[in-house]
Amino acid sequence: MLVDSHCHLDFPEFASELDAVVQRARDAGVTTCVSIGTTLAKFPGVRAIAERFDDVWCSVGVHPHEAQHELLDNPAPLIEAARHAKVVGIGETGLDYFYEHSPRPQQIANFRAHVEAARATKLPVIVHTRDADDDTIRVLEEEMTAKPFTGLIHCFTGTQRLADAALALGMSISVSGIATFKKSEELRAVIKTVPLDKLLVETDAPFLAPQPLRGKRNEPSFVTHTAAMLATLKGISNDEFAQITTDNFFRLFSKVERPK
Repeated sequence: MLVDSHCHLDFPEFASELDAVVQRARDAGVTTCVSIGTTLAKFPGVRAIAERFDDVWCSVGVHPHEAQHELLDNPAPLIEAARHAKVVGIGETGLDYFYEHSPRPQQIANFRAHVEAARATKLPVIVHTRDADDDTIRVLEEEMTAKPFTGLIHCFTGTQRLADAALALGMSISVSGIATFKKSEELRAVIKTVPLDKLLVETDAPFLAPQPLRGKRNEPSFVTHTAAMLATLKGISNDEFAQITTDNFFRLFSKVERPK
């Protein structure tokens, strides 16, 4: 059993064959997927896919790229959406200073609103961060000091300092196919230091297909390749890695019903 803790099944790349994509995940032993919200405007479509499949769940959030279009004055819209039975996380949110599609102050304001919603709903906050280690660490530390919450850094590609800071706050680290790329030696070195009980695995599909499928459209079934590489990196069997990361997922995403 494996879990794809972060994918985007509402994206147009999947529209023509969504049933087949979900079935291929099941056939590969991926028993649970979380389809991630990126805008409030498109959230109804994300939620509809989660309602359509028993083994697909979803989150609600505003990606940092979209902060200038959907600036949150308060967490109320997120909290209201999270009342739905299939909404199991808050985000993705965070800071992206690589592209800076939205002004930094607006990204930070939205990030804090998502954390507040995570506290109110007792759901994990799903953090996207790129080229923004300093502010990401600062916001997380300030917010955790104010009042605790749970969450993870998704698609982790950051520094040892970011990983250490997130782990010190009790957060988890989710790893995507980027970690399988030939030039990701430094990233793998950081991931090797992350305790097994804090690791999750994801695809971020339709992006970032892992080796040996790099260049193809990613999908949840491909998470098996990333998991196999990480098992080798950690020196354990594929089955043991799958069991540990699946247990980690259900502990963090406690609203998700575990398959029997």
